[in-house]
Amino acid sequence: MLEVKNWTAKIPPVSDEARSQAAKRMNQLTKPPGSLGRLESLAIELAAVTGEPLPQCDPAAVLIMAADHGVTEEGISAYPPDVTAQMVYNFLRGGAAINALARQANAAVRVVDIGVASELEAESLRKRKVRPGTGNFAQTEAMTRDEVLTALQVGWEEAADLARSGTRLLAIGEMGIGNTTTSAALVAAFTGRSPMEVVGRGTGLDDERLLHKARVIEKALSFHSIDPSDPIDVLSKVGGLEVAGLAGAVLGAASHRVPVIMDGYISTVAAWIAAKIEPAVHPYLFASHLSVEPGHRVVLNDLGKTPLFSLDMRLGEGSGAALAIPIFQAACRILREMATFAEAGVSGATHE
Repeated sequence: MLEVKNWTAKIPPVSDEARSQAAKRMNQLTKPPGSLGRLESLAIELAAVTGEPLPQCDPAAVLIMAADHGVTEEGISAYPPDVTAQMVYNFLRGGAAINALARQANAAVRVVDIGVASELEAESLRKRKVRPGTGNFAQTEAMTRDEVLTALQVGWEEAADLARSGTRLLAIGEMGIGNTTTSAALVAAFTGRSPMEVVGRGTGLDDERLLHKARVIEKALSFHSIDPSDPIDVLSKVGGLEVAGLAGAVLGAASHRVPVIMDGYISTVAAWIAAKIEPAVHPYLFASHLSVEPGHRVVLNDLGKTPLFSLDMRLGEGSGAALAIPIFQAACRILREMATFAEAGVSGATHE
């Protein structure tokens, strides 16, 4: 098994030279300076992280990690745990929201079973199960430290494989009944905020069950002795296999200069944890949308990331990240395909 320090040592710094060249070209394109708003800054940052003054965001891929959560035994979800496996098959058949949105973006979808409780069989499924679901963290540890490290390695390897296969932009998503509870527990553990501040309705809980969900998290945090300075410890106590897997995927993507589009609450928490493991991944992270889950805003603020849009989404699966892929591709095309004033023979602005 790779050591965390070996993964993080592979992450290159962003290229100030590529950023400078991209910014210079952007200011010479046939438009008033700044008139394309955030598309301009996005293109310049993509140049910096890829090391290419003319960055390319094609092809793109969506990486979905799927796993079950033992904490569902506490009645914290409106849906039964069996839905995790059922939705994985839906992804593989192409019938989920993420499939429709990925097709719209012409992006491949890779589904990884990193911890689904049942045994799944499908030719296109990546079978990388670390264990069949986590423990019920309200009563025991979610997983061992070694299992966390294995899940991180699975994610790293999957993202690295996609990068070696030509992926230039990675959107991350997840599937796992109970994982908004896990994400809220992780945020509360790292930040010291009360569970009620960071818990949300997930699959559609009413007020009574929302309060119960917060109390389950509060009970879990009181039960465990958690070291918030040690991300591996926090993940082992109250984490999820797909969260650890996605954190590893972020590390793997960044090591190959592939920008990562975060989706909603769960995938953003995973990326946030990756940045806690290795801060060098921070510039490789891009926020797609603002989820209605209250903890999502907390994590985005801590990361210092501003989402591109807010559509009141809370589905997960990588849906918001997939929806953002065409925006990233547009930003790249602006730098690559627009003409400069000199190239087009267009007169620039005059200044007195």
